[in-house]
Amino acid sequence: MHVFGPPDRYPGVPDRTYAPSPKPLAEYRRISERLGLARVVLVQPSAYGTDNRALLDTLGQGAPTMRAVAVIDGSFGADTLRSMHHAGVRGIRLNLMSPRITETAAARALLQGAADQVAPLGWHVQIYGDGDILAVVAPLLPDLPVPVVFDHMGGARARLGLQEPGFRLLCTLLAREHCWAKLSGADIVAEDDHQLDKAVDFARALVAANPARLVWGTDWPHLVHQHAGIGDAAPPAGYRPVDETALLDVLRASLDGAPAWRAILVDNPARLYGF
Repeated sequence: MHVFGPPDRYPGVPDRTYAPSPKPLAEYRRISERLGLARVVLVQPSAYGTDNRALLDTLGQGAPTMRAVAVIDGSFGADTLRSMHHAGVRGIRLNLMSPRITETAAARALLQGAADQVAPLGWHVQIYGDGDILAVVAPLLPDLPVPVVFDHMGGARARLGLQEPGFRLLCTLLAREHCWAKLSGADIVAEDDHQLDKAVDFARALVAANPARLVWGTDWPHLVHQHAGIGDAAPPAGYRPVDETALLDVLRASLDGAPAWRAILVDNPARLYGF
């Protein structure tokens, strides 16, 4: 999930495409308690860029059941990264969708550089991309020194079907290489907040490929992607009213039984995030 603090303290980076509005951990806790979730993984949202203060300040509340995925660049030195590790960061996020990066050399350079930077800490690299981007970076995966996690079922879309090349490649990689996928964003896969069952077959295919390298998340607070302005001209953040209970039902519908349920919700995240 994402967290957003008061705008006067955490205004966002100059090239943000939306103006963050407060969505604190306390608000999410009401949802997680209803779902029976005990652990939290914060993911740095794009509006904050490499300014991880809101994320780190939330981690600083001291809960031992919290971890985070940050955003960094080459200016982050070893001491800073070790401090972030001590705070609970266990991975970094590469957003290759906004701006969209499909030029092979550029995407691969970003991934290789990021992997080399965080490998000494045992972190992973989380990629937000789609099937075309996955195809660009896939040849690098066997030789990378870190695990790679593909967000939102690898950018699958229900209208493209299970045979879409990028999704088929993700299923193959899960079975053969050290890559992971998040069974998150069922609403994004379905492209319909009210027909989440369109995402069930995609989640089921990933479970069939390798249930030992899957994790799940709510993706709260369900941002609306904005393209109407940059920086101070960016529109206020919008949030979609997605039913988190229905998102969990998509996971339940994609599983055959209790072992995979426990693996995806308990054991796998313990390995990936170091709980």
